[in-house]
Amino acid sequence: MKLPTFKKGIHPDDQKGFSNQCEITVAEFPTEVWIPLQQHIGAQCEALVKKNDKVLTGQKIGESKAFVSAPVHSSVTGTVKTVDLFPHALGGRVPMVHIKRDAGDEQWALMEPIPDWQNASPELLKKNIRDAGIVGMGGAGFPTHVKLSPPAGKLIDSFILNGVECEPYLTADHRLMLEKPDAMLVGMMIMMRILGVTRGHIGIENNKPDAIEKVRTRIVEMALPITVVPLAVKYPQGAEKMLIQAVLKRQVPAGGLPMDAGVVVNNVGTALAVYEAVCEGKPLIERIVTITGNGIQNPSNLMARIGTPIRHLIQQAGGIKEELAQVFMGGPMMGQAQYNLDVPMIKTTSGIIGTTDFKALSENQTPCIRCGSCVTACPMFLLPTRIARFSELRRWDDAAEYGIMNCIECGSCAFACPSHIPLVQLIRLGKNKVAERARKSAS
Repeated sequence: MKLPTFKKGIHPDDQKGFSNQCEITVAEFPTEVWIPLQQHIGAQCEALVKKNDKVLTGQKIGESKAFVSAPVHSSVTGTVKTVDLFPHALGGRVPMVHIKRDAGDEQWALMEPIPDWQNASPELLKKNIRDAGIVGMGGAGFPTHVKLSPPAGKLIDSFILNGVECEPYLTADHRLMLEKPDAMLVGMMIMMRILGVTRGHIGIENNKPDAIEKVRTRIVEMALPITVVPLAVKYPQGAEKMLIQAVLKRQVPAGGLPMDAGVVVNNVGTALAVYEAVCEGKPLIERIVTITGNGIQNPSNLMARIGTPIRHLIQQAGGIKEELAQVFMGGPMMGQAQYNLDVPMIKTTSGIIGTTDFKALSENQTPCIRCGSCVTACPMFLLPTRIARFSELRRWDDAAEYGIMNCIECGSCAFACPSHIPLVQLIRLGKNKVAERARKSAS
């Protein structure tokens, strides 16, 4: 029987074999952490601490009054060394709280849990989720309490939990589904309760048969109104719009959000964080990170504290091989190549990839041959080569007319391009310019 999927897309080698059999282990605590005050889409937090302040694990150290924001918490017990600008994994220098960890016993500042969440109000549950600083942990970093607050008139009838993990190399979500299915499923039920949705779906690609079997078994044993949907293996199936198309056969309108199709999608890591916040009173101060690739000595899946330098995590995985050429934070399709291994992991860091294969697009780039490979690959039905060319020529109005803002920056076009044109980078530049012009027109 043909498995559900979306139209178009690509089939990169999944490279999961490095770490998909590695059980989750707890990373050693770093001696120092650097916690960015913005790890989410929305307003940046203001620091609630200053130099020489003592902080506890889980203590709130940054917050914004804006609705679209998420507070940040200390991931260790220690002393604030400074609040200043430090290098960030996404480039540039951003405000961070630099904390030196105490060598003694760890002391926690937990929130008030809600053990009877089945009878709690949606408003109380959403407040708990916001106070815990939970964001989308599949990579986007959208504040979860906002996602769970559809505007009046937006009828949500379906909830999808994203267990696809379609990015090559990454296996953090796979191991979570195998090792922590009960907590994940309870977190999913909490989010469904908030939305008033009575039926949920979990999308899992068919290259994770053990996870499909494990989650299905626990759903039956826990008697939950949830269906596991095995999906064909294809990239970028984990993108929300693609996942909705594959699982429910619904189309999100151009320029719209999943809510416009009556759906809310969240990642399995987000579901685990929701469970820990609501049932244990634990803020989001750690997550599972895959350290993998042919340039890493001992690929691993680590439960690591937010703010840990990626150098420390690589050392936990045995260090790098001599022939290492590149390190990515995130997957190779949408992640960022790193120039500095002392940048910290953040809430959306799903993986750190060390590879011996160096690919500089600019060195191999040749003129476009009009082959149409990028058009065939684009899951958003765009014309990537034309849009990228408009961006290169600074023809922002034409780029907007051709739907540049609908690009999800998945990288499928660049992967398929035989001319090695940096399509994603050009389109990303164009999106920034088009958005900037729109803001100026609105002001």
